[in-house]
Amino acid sequence: MNFLVDAHLPRRLCQMLQSAGHDAVHTLDLPHGNRTTDAEINQRSVQEQRVVITKDADFVESLIIQHVPYKLLLIATGNIRNSELEQLLAAHLNSIVAGFGTSDFIEIDPTTLQFH
Repeated sequence: MNFLVDAHLPRRLCQMLQSAGHDAVHTLDLPHGNRTTDAEINQRSVQEQRVVITKDADFVESLIIQHVPYKLLLIATGNIRNSELEQLLAAHLNSIVAGFGTSDFIEIDPTTLQFH
């Protein structure tokens, strides 16, 4: 699966996803880096069929109203350590990937996955 990790999240998530066999890029890897606009992220997501991983709820609105990005994983954990976030995603990665087979939007918090 292809992922695009937003600026508010650590670049290490890309490495974790790549280690699990996925294609992942961080906004830091894009031409405008962390200044990449939400519109540019949405466009790249659709063009490359990338799941946007973000903490930014603005992407939920754009998904509902404009049907972009391609697919969305919203991190709803509040402030946690990067290592805890990586562990949380790693523990649920298979379910997340399977869930995107039927869902366009998944929300993860410390205790649940919600498929929308």
